Amino acid sequence: MNRPAGTAGYAEAAAELAVQYEEVTFEQVHRELLHLFPGAPSAVLDFGAGTGRDAAALAALGHRVVAAEPTGELRRIGQRIHADSDIRWVDDALPEAAAVTVSEEHFDLVLLTAVWMHLADRERELAMAALARLLAPAGRVMLSLRHGPVPPGRRMFDVPADETVALADRHGLTLLTHVTRPDLHARPGVTWTLLAFERTGAGEG
Repeated sequence: MNRPAGTAGYAEAAAELAVQYEEVTFEQVHRELLHLFPGAPSAVLDFGAGTGRDAAALAALGHRVVAAEPTGELRRIGQRIHADSDIRWVDDALPEAAAVTVSEEHFDLVLLTAVWMHLADRERELAMAALARLLAPAGRVMLSLRHGPVPPGRRMFDVPADETVALADRHGLTLLTHVTRPDLHARPGVTWTLLAFERTGAGEG
């Protein structure tokens, strides 16, 4: 099976990345958006779940969590280190989201942490349409955009926040918050934009 282009460089660095992912907490990564996460137990899809740090934290809060991770090396590490967490792991990737879509599930929250910048222009259009289809009524999408130097061997795009907001709007997703912040790992030149949306309409699809 061919790996999605956006996963380039992740399999080879899986062990190192696992340490990096797990050394920061769910609360640290999402501190600016925590007030927008569902309070009652909800259906959550963590797309690009990596080693499952966020998926495990959300499962511990009582949510029903699907963790979609296309890089097998990261997925297997996550299944091992979070073996006690009630997480359903799937091998899936944007923009198609084929494995999740075929299950005909709808989610109250879709989380994309450090995922969107791996998608090219046309892939982002297809991915936003897929996200809109996966959301339950009034469901929310939270995503982060990385800005700055691209690590060797990776495929990343510096995606403007206003482009993402406009694309979401076309698919019936209304902006709830827009936050910028420095990199948690203090990597030189790297900053992040955090965006949260809510499904309020049908959109183009």
